[in-house]
Amino acid sequence: MATAPRSSIARDWRARLGDRLVSAEEAASHIKSGDRICLSIAQATPYLMCSALAARLMETEDVLVYHSAAAFDWNLPGLGERFRLESHYVSPYDRAIYAEGRADFTPVAYYREGHLPPSMEDFNVFILTVSPPDDDGYVNFGEVQIMSKLLARNADLVIAEIDPKSIRVGGDNQIHVSEIDWFVERSIELPEVTLPQPSEEEKRVIDTVCAMVAKELVPDRATIQIGVGSMSGAIMPHFANHHDLGMQTEIVPHYTAPLVRDGVLTGKYKKLFPGLVVGSGFAPLTPREELEFVDGDPRFHLYDFNLTDDIRLIAREEGLIAINNALSVDLTGQANSESLGPAMYTGTGGQTAFVVGASLGGGKTILVTPSSSIVKGERVSRIVASLAPGSIVTAPRTFVHHVATEYGIATLKGKSIRGRVNELIAIAHPDFRSELRAEAKRLYNF
Repeated sequence: MATAPRSSIARDWRARLGDRLVSAEEAASHIKSGDRICLSIAQATPYLMCSALAARLMETEDVLVYHSAAAFDWNLPGLGERFRLESHYVSPYDRAIYAEGRADFTPVAYYREGHLPPSMEDFNVFILTVSPPDDDGYVNFGEVQIMSKLLARNADLVIAEIDPKSIRVGGDNQIHVSEIDWFVERSIELPEVTLPQPSEEEKRVIDTVCAMVAKELVPDRATIQIGVGSMSGAIMPHFANHHDLGMQTEIVPHYTAPLVRDGVLTGKYKKLFPGLVVGSGFAPLTPREELEFVDGDPRFHLYDFNLTDDIRLIAREEGLIAINNALSVDLTGQANSESLGPAMYTGTGGQTAFVVGASLGGGKTILVTPSSSIVKGERVSRIVASLAPGSIVTAPRTFVHHVATEYGIATLKGKSIRGRVNELIAIAHPDFRSELRAEAKRLYNF
């Protein structure tokens, strides 16, 4: 049931929880051999419980820990022996473990409202992060819903770590305390996480691409989806002079709150959820001042990922403009946005669903990428003749309408292979255009 956020935290919430409010060690003692444990993701990672669970794992065996976009390092004694690690979205904390084959990656790319993805249907334990309960006994999932309610209702054992600093967001973003077995109050300061800062050249490229896409491809009154990524995630400030934009997305990007505050992002012309910013969670490391603006604001709603990323729902938002990041794009428009060859770098997330859904709804799909990157001191092209062996095709070429680099915008929709090749070479880094032209001749005989 969708609701407005409740802002009144019960003053006596600890007393109300009674003997269900326990230490992390006691909560972890209920984990047993053979359990399949799922944990909430990214900044919703239950840090205190992760530490307690890590200690408990050496006392159990044959345990599966499923933690996507983990903000905890599971490279622990017993990995691969006492317990296994699995996910559908790799993070900087565990990228090396997956690359070494010491953890299992599960592809997930389609979502159905009301149903967990096939890889997540049989977990018996769910550990999550929530807010303190309100006067009516509801805890809020804060800035990250993703699949929290569905997972809680499908698990036999539910353990919630209460974050006293959690914000409260509306939508289908709360659950009653009666649906949770054990509670743990977070009593530690979280580790400070920072992302690598882009170089001056990278900043210029990001600003150039974002400004160009915002000006040339996104009109006033458009409804947008913004994917996670160093470039796509930086586009929101470039909409400052737009009017009456809407947002129907999965992860709400940085700088969304200021655009709502300034009357740019009104959702007035949205077909679905008019007047609301709708997503499944907020981007990691969203500034605290933005989260405090969102806290209790009825214009922000979070829903299950299997709803926001259901292609059937996405297609109903007619004219949706989907803007997503790409790691590499081949000369026909196929995009890999999640792996370095066969080695997973992130995961599919909802990009495939949104490029298909936006296309089916008569909208527009845009991939943004720098034309090149510096890898181990050498410049490499992000526009490639063909994707590297083992690469994942995240966005099929038939659903990619535009690709943007700092050298311009390639329009692919309706174009032949020859036309696509010409468009993409024109926006490649100049150092690689001759090579790409030669490869196109070899591959396609023109």
